[in-house]
Amino acid sequence: MFEGFTDASVQVDGINIHAIRGGQGPALLLLHGHPQTHVIWHKVAPKLAEHFTVIAADLRGYGDSGKPVGDAGHENYAKRRMALDQVELMRHHGFASFSVLAHDRGGRVAARMALDHPDVVTRLITLDVAPTLAMYEKTSFDFARAYWHWFMLVRPAPFPETLIRADPDLYLRQTMGARSAGLAPFTKEAYAEYLRCLQDPATAHGMCEDYRASVTIDLEHDRASLASGQQIRCPFLALWGAHGVIEQCFDPIKEWQAYAPQVEGEALPCGHYLPEEAPDQLLARVLPFLGVPAK
Repeated sequence: MFEGFTDASVQVDGINIHAIRGGQGPALLLLHGHPQTHVIWHKVAPKLAEHFTVIAADLRGYGDSGKPVGDAGHENYAKRRMALDQVELMRHHGFASFSVLAHDRGGRVAARMALDHPDVVTRLITLDVAPTLAMYEKTSFDFARAYWHWFMLVRPAPFPETLIRADPDLYLRQTMGARSAGLAPFTKEAYAEYLRCLQDPATAHGMCEDYRASVTIDLEHDRASLASGQQIRCPFLALWGAHGVIEQCFDPIKEWQAYAPQVEGEALPCGHYLPEEAPDQLLARVLPFLGVPAK
């Protein structure tokens, strides 16, 4: 799936952060979301590598990255901690600054990275995500019904972990397969990788801790950022799926403006999984934003 890419994993904060690297040029970090891995980028990473040094990483708790046991305050999975993992990964590879393209949970990590490390993130692109605080504070019936996992995964351990571990394939089919495009966007090879990783019992715990952090320490950090006037200063492009929940339940540009008044963006003609559902449309929007001249 990633011909020409090589292993780029490093040890960070006592755990392994799994990543692959390909291409040459300015640095571009790719971050995935739930319940996936860096494999979500397999349809777009080769094209991006024609212009950039692309590093696609697994977040802590996901894929083949380390999965530390959660602590009482969920600080091990705070987006601040997860963002620092990626900053240190890129620093290891010689990049003090870089652009970030991030989907779903990765978008939350990337936004926190841009807030906490303004001299590091040069351009930010998020895919099908609105700010966590806004999404919880403006939860509606339609949102809760569609994003039921947001409320299940935050329950105390080991309840949600036990349910996921009982049938990881069913969990994938009821999350990934329940979006507007069903399972059609996912190749057999990619789906097999997502399933392989979720079959690791530690992955269920890592995923749940990611969400538990989002309703505790991450909200504290987000509220503090808003109260202090901390903002995302780099150019920021927010994209989302026209057939997805973000489009139906939120105004993503308006919500992101609280953190980044200069944010721009639009909906693309797809659902939640933009890199796999609409790779060509995504590239057509992303490449110019990253400074690649139109052909």
